[in-house]
Amino acid sequence: VGSNTVRLLVADLAAPGPWRVVDHDQQVTRLGEGLAAAGRLGEQPAARTLEVVRAYVERGRRLGAARVRIVATSAVREAVNGRAFAAAVAAATGVTPEVVSGEEEARLTLCGVRRGLGDPVGRFVVFDIGGGSTEYILADGAHVGAVASLPIGVVPLAERFAFPEAVEWARYDALRAEIRGQLERDLPAPIRRARGMRLVGTAGTVTTLAALDLGLARYDAGRVQGHRLTRVAVQAQLRRLGALPVAGRAALPCLEPGRADLIVPGIAIVEATLGVLDAEAVTVSDWGLREGILVGAAEEASARRPVI
Repeated sequence: VGSNTVRLLVADLAAPGPWRVVDHDQQVTRLGEGLAAAGRLGEQPAARTLEVVRAYVERGRRLGAARVRIVATSAVREAVNGRAFAAAVAAATGVTPEVVSGEEEARLTLCGVRRGLGDPVGRFVVFDIGGGSTEYILADGAHVGAVASLPIGVVPLAERFAFPEAVEWARYDALRAEIRGQLERDLPAPIRRARGMRLVGTAGTVTTLAALDLGLARYDAGRVQGHRLTRVAVQAQLRRLGALPVAGRAALPCLEPGRADLIVPGIAIVEATLGVLDAEAVTVSDWGLREGILVGAAEEASARRPVI
């Protein structure tokens, strides 16, 4: 349950070997709408998110899920009424949400990214652009060298820097400069010093950019996974998207409903990250936090199996 999107993943862990995905889905509910200004979850965002979560839990149970986990991230952990929202979710579903810290969110994201990319070795930096925060992880294989969860999310940025029509480039430049300044100030030194290192990006902004760069008519996770998105390609998509009003962006293939006004602020985060880390490209991971949660569950299930 993120600040922008609720994601569902149902998998069969019963058989030995890799899990089998039974169902998956996601919906933009924008739980974090207005949170930056008010400090609390709004009544309408909370209600629509609760309804999606309830429906997803029912869907999983209909498919035979023996165990259901609900993991909530920055919007729920930061809001003054986050505990009340979590209690409402528990009452509606019978499942108590796990409200993870930014550091745990980053660790789980790394688990998902590594498994999806074939457990890469060596040092690399992962960034996960969310609705309310962006996580950065410096990794050496499975080892976490440094973690940062920064309050840089596409939802509050879109509220402060709205681009309903074609992008005003001076305002976009100011947005990107603000993000870059925050990264230069708040990223831990080990991550700031990882200039030129392999960079991996996950979540909706980078996967959408990859799909657009590939020219996909429909989102294809298999083609997006591992795609090399260059700085030049990011700039090309920015020019393309920036020339359109929100309605025009929404009409493009692979731009899921509710993301049209968020994609430009998301690109600003990508560009600022590329600049601060002196990277010419980002490797795109369709796998992230959701799959990282499943990696942990699969390892637990494997540990419980009898050894013959």
